[in-house]
Amino acid sequence: MSEAYKKAGVDIDAGERLVDAIGPLAKATARPGADAALGGFGGLFDLKAAGFNDPILVSGTDGVGTKLKVAFETGLHDTIGSDLVAMCVNDVLAQGAEPLFFLDYFATGKLDEDTAARVVAGIARACAEAGCALIGGETAEMPGMYGPGEYDLAGFCVGAAERNRLLPRKVSAGDVMIGLASSGAHSNGYSLIRKIAADAGVKYDATAPFDASKTLGEALIEPTRIYVKSILGLLDDEDFKAFAHITGGGLTDNTPRVLTDDLAPRFDDGALTLPPLFQWLKDAGGLSDEEMRRTFNCGIGGVVVCSPKAVEATLARLTASGETAHIIGDIVSAA
Repeated sequence: MSEAYKKAGVDIDAGERLVDAIGPLAKATARPGADAALGGFGGLFDLKAAGFNDPILVSGTDGVGTKLKVAFETGLHDTIGSDLVAMCVNDVLAQGAEPLFFLDYFATGKLDEDTAARVVAGIARACAEAGCALIGGETAEMPGMYGPGEYDLAGFCVGAAERNRLLPRKVSAGDVMIGLASSGAHSNGYSLIRKIAADAGVKYDATAPFDASKTLGEALIEPTRIYVKSILGLLDDEDFKAFAHITGGGLTDNTPRVLTDDLAPRFDDGALTLPPLFQWLKDAGGLSDEEMRRTFNCGIGGVVVCSPKAVEATLARLTASGETAHIIGDIVSAA
């Protein structure tokens, strides 16, 4: 142990104890192609062992944004790691890729082993849900960079898709959009959410104005939904055309990302009823419909695009896989 380094604020022994503590969590995410062992300079993955024939690799990286502030102020650290995984795996999923492995970056001013272990446990649980292996990461202790009790998170996911199953594929005018329910605000718009709550004078430990069964903090910390298994189950259907992950930019900016320039989404306003959380944000923040749809997911965490003839079958398959899904519009020619 370096006493000089410890006096400077970095405890190498604490970091090593954390690695030992999270080792079993990572091992529990093992899948074909990865044994999820930690400790090397790099993580290994065997695409052949994973069963791919002609794979295209798809990578994604993201963070959790200022939702972290909610975790800091409430002490609710157990699911924030799930948000990190969800934001990354749902993104590669939009290209038709199966998430294969994940690496995390946890940075803090002074390492709190209990908090860090809770965060990484959330990462591991979400990796298991998404079917990807947690094969490595980095824990950085940087005195003076973060306030007491604060940390930052970043995640890195690599997935793969067979070349002939990449998304999006041949979306055309007349195709139908199916919305997949979100679990809440997911991990976007929290700078505005926090401002609205502060301006309204609602504390995180107070009862949520839109849900008497939870505190505001509990409602806002609800983790991002992971859509991996539901969407991968549609890939063999040629009438399934695209999946849009609704993140920053909301419905308005994310749905067109899976369309060619000559197409546009046409939303059915009557099908986009705001869940209580979002209705409260709109009313308390004095936000317009346009502002809501460009900032939040408004209750729709993902958009599936399929051909008209496959709508009922697609809805049935999504429902059977645990999703709450309904038609929210269609695809039209761009003006």
